[in-house]
Amino acid sequence: MAKKTDSKIDKRSIARTLYLDGNYTQEEIAVKVGVSRQTIIRWSKEDSWAELKASLSVTPTQLIAQWQQQIAEINRTITSREEGARYATPAEADAMLKLATSIKKIQDDLGISEVISVCMRFLAWLRPLDVEQAKAFNSLMDVFIKDQANSKR
Repeated sequence: MAKKTDSKIDKRSIARTLYLDGNYTQEEIAVKVGVSRQTIIRWSKEDSWAELKASLSVTPTQLIAQWQQQIAEINRTITSREEGARYATPAEADAMLKLATSIKKIQDDLGISEVISVCMRFLAWLRPLDVEQAKAFNSLMDVFIKDQANSKR
């Protein structure tokens, strides 16, 4: 009985990895993993694959860069004003404070997308060296990622 559970976990993990890779349809994933398309759809919903995939599309580093550009733009607007009026309006000050706070929060916390990215890179590196170890780590990393995602909420 444990074999069936292990097999299901492996299939589910492999299907998730293929889904996150983004180069396969649900039908193709189902065929590759050996389950029905409906099973892939169910797993995707149960494990929130769409949300995971979306979190991979914008990394914390990219967000920080965008927010820093916004702060720089606000500063350019302020410095372009005539002498004696080069100060932030309440709205500009509020926006800069919120952006700076968001940047600090992201810098202090490792984002879930970073965790997923590192896990996927590690598995891609390990798979050619030792497939069995990659399967074992894949299962452990699934649990770790879910734990990290839940602790960030």
